Amino acid sequence: MFTKSDCEGFHRRDFLQIGSAGLLGLSLPGLLRIEANAAEKGDRKAKAKGVILVWLAGGPATIDMWDNKPEAPEGIRGEFKSIDTKASGIQFSEHLPKMAEQADKVTVIRSLAHTIPSHGPGTVFMTTGNKPTPALQYPSLGSLCAKLLSVEKGVPPYVSFQDLRNGTAGGSGYLGAAYNPFGVENGGGGGKGGGAGGGNMQVRGITLPKDFTLEDLEKRDKLLKGFDNGFRELDTKGNIVEGLDAFHQQALDILRSDRTKKAFDLAKEKESVRDAYGKNPFGQGVLAARRLIEAGVRFVTISTGGWDTHGQNFNALKTRLLPNLDVTLAALIKDLDDRGMLNDTIVYCAGEFGRTPKINKNAGRDHWARSMACVVAGGGLKRGYAHGTTDASGMAPATEACTPDDVASTIFNQLGIDPHQELQTPTGRPVQLFREGKVIEKLIA
Repeated sequence: MFTKSDCEGFHRRDFLQIGSAGLLGLSLPGLLRIEANAAEKGDRKAKAKGVILVWLAGGPATIDMWDNKPEAPEGIRGEFKSIDTKASGIQFSEHLPKMAEQADKVTVIRSLAHTIPSHGPGTVFMTTGNKPTPALQYPSLGSLCAKLLSVEKGVPPYVSFQDLRNGTAGGSGYLGAAYNPFGVENGGGGGKGGGAGGGNMQVRGITLPKDFTLEDLEKRDKLLKGFDNGFRELDTKGNIVEGLDAFHQQALDILRSDRTKKAFDLAKEKESVRDAYGKNPFGQGVLAARRLIEAGVRFVTISTGGWDTHGQNFNALKTRLLPNLDVTLAALIKDLDDRGMLNDTIVYCAGEFGRTPKINKNAGRDHWARSMACVVAGGGLKRGYAHGTTDASGMAPATEACTPDDVASTIFNQLGIDPHQELQTPTGRPVQLFREGKVIEKLIA
């Protein structure tokens, strides 16, 4: 039985329920784009190779995290004190001391805003870089990376842990089944003998059953192809078949390779590193995300829920949410930097919206999309920088206002991809990657 992750009644693993095809985010081999795609334009060079999206499902109260208002009235400023960080002039919540130590490596975007204070559509906007519309289902940032960036044979382009919130947010949209993510299961467990704590994870759909060998699979695959070829000409939905064939073939390639399997074997890490990330499902999942990026995966999403704090916001933040995030996010940024990987890996930490500056009668904060903050790091983005401000009460951006599609455009610019490049829907309709987004030049180092 799953517990609800937010006030609108969505469940923890709704994100993974995108059909059997959606469990394998596999690229069509003949259509994989090489990184030189941007070089054809003559004006872009990739600074980043991969992205780790740390998703705070439910809408985090960023006014109590990255954009505190200590001078605001009592009903707005909240219970937490502000502390100095390693970045001059930047303060965080007192419950983010480890992130304060890493602040000289990150950018905090404090002027992010949009107009959708509802979990599902807000998640879609933040994770696709396009305002949701009933006319078209946009692909997630990870699916776009799977489409536009090459990977070595045997490496999945896009991997997702847990839920973003619903199927459409993390899926491939108009790109089709071939670009959905690999979904990770058994992605946690703090103790020994299982889950992340035991040093093992599984990717649904590319994990062989017990006592079933790769040779057995290849024999079955040959038999299956015989049946498929006999019925193919009767099938009128060729684009679906091609998508299924594509991820099926790449799944076989991944099974034949040991790179992904090694990335999930956390027992290969030093115990001190695993401890630093936190011996819990979220912490060990983020460590696995770093290992996947090392193996050549382009985009990894990992989510942690519970941020929908309509009631007892401050108690939830200080006792559970902020300590866990502080430990794990700080460990990821430090680890990437120590390994020389932060230069070409983007870390993006965000949720679907912020929360109201005004504290409600239940000591909580409600949905608020008109002002929010997020953290980005690496991939040629500035270090130790706070972008934009909100007004004195945190109600709205005061300077350098930006939107989710601006952030997405900036990330893709750093990946060497033109954010206004056009793709085509299955019906031949041209669609820009981010139709209204603009690169935030001040974020770029």
